[in-house]
Amino acid sequence: MPSERHFRRTARLERPPRGCPLASHWICTGCAGTAATRFAPHTNGDTMGRVEFEIIEGIKEIDAAAWDQLVGADSPFLEYGFLRALEDSGCVGSDSGWHPQFLVARDSDAPDRLVGAMPLYLKLHSMGEFVFDWSWADAAQRAGIRYYPKAVVAVPMTPIQGRRILVDAALAPDDALAIKKTLVETAIDFAQKVGLSSVHFNFIMPDEVAIFEALDLPIRVGMQFHWHNHNGAEDAQKYSDFDAFLGRFRSKKRANIRRERRKLTNAGVRTRVVAGAAVTPAHLDRVFDYYRDTIDKLEWGRQYLNREFFQHLGEQLPQRLHLVMAEQDGEEFGGAFNLYKNAGLYGRYWGCTKEVEFAHFETCLYRPLDWCIEHGVEVFQPGAQGPHKYDRGFDPTPTYSAHWIRDPRLADAVGQFIAHERAEMRAHIKELRQDSPINR
Repeated sequence: MPSERHFRRTARLERPPRGCPLASHWICTGCAGTAATRFAPHTNGDTMGRVEFEIIEGIKEIDAAAWDQLVGADSPFLEYGFLRALEDSGCVGSDSGWHPQFLVARDSDAPDRLVGAMPLYLKLHSMGEFVFDWSWADAAQRAGIRYYPKAVVAVPMTPIQGRRILVDAALAPDDALAIKKTLVETAIDFAQKVGLSSVHFNFIMPDEVAIFEALDLPIRVGMQFHWHNHNGAEDAQKYSDFDAFLGRFRSKKRANIRRERRKLTNAGVRTRVVAGAAVTPAHLDRVFDYYRDTIDKLEWGRQYLNREFFQHLGEQLPQRLHLVMAEQDGEEFGGAFNLYKNAGLYGRYWGCTKEVEFAHFETCLYRPLDWCIEHGVEVFQPGAQGPHKYDRGFDPTPTYSAHWIRDPRLADAVGQFIAHERAEMRAHIKELRQDSPINR
């Protein structure tokens, strides 16, 4: 347990460089907002000295190996390569409205050692977050409360659950818990120092919820549809093949899925998985074209990523790439872009140059499920939205976010909204599970 905790406030507030999107606001630079915490010796006899918390303006200023050591087996979207690709391509930083302010914790006795971190961004808008707070911003404006800039702890443009409080797995449990709590407290303290309206911790992991609850932050509950590789039996065996998965469906739903796949086969449509080192720059060029085509077709579509991002990702994180390419009579016409890591597959983008009935389901759901079953992948998260996923065996799954709001009037109103929404969402998830197309 921590024997002593003290904070060394040496914040230095400066205006950002000319041209920075936050040029009209005071922001924290360098070692601004540092805090120090003293911990008791580890039970193994090693002594960790004072832990200092520091804001760093960009992932490129952090050692890649040190960052990824904190990420461990967690989401590929938290890995250095993914975050670096976002920065190098200009999708965050500059005039994007996402300004990196990574919060890191260092062992002062070994400054190169990171013992904790948090992917924090200053935001000038609410786009690309997928935990929607537009109504909160509108309410703030009506009340004369400035809502932007704010802070978001998340992976930009990525509605995927992942750990938002990263700590060194080698830490003693008490030390790890103390650092997690202090990371959250320091993020809030940083927001207060620089005059931000709020801090939003989006798509946190279920086992992180208790940390935020202990700090009296309201927990918002959302919903996505995830697939889990187990047959529903008490011993929870993985599926042996796609037919074993279909065997859990009610007969009508099972027949519908088989009909959809059969119709594509009869139409000469084939899909293939291209993953890891097999993915070439040409593949990624086409994936970007498919991504942009989908955005152009959607009335509300917004392009957050550019061609350079996909190419940088191919250079920075090739081992995580997973593409499903669709062709008809030998001519490619569409594809899905996914990432994978350890026991998880994560769907992100899809597009096509021509419309072929059921091609979306095959490319984004059925073929990835084939691959997951073949490779023993435990969880497939195909992204936000999509009641069509529910009809095809994806479970309604709660997602969580935590929110700190500076103005007490807005905080009270948002807290009441979250409590009401949370009760409704939990009831909705329960109802969907009871009516699931899968026999339980």
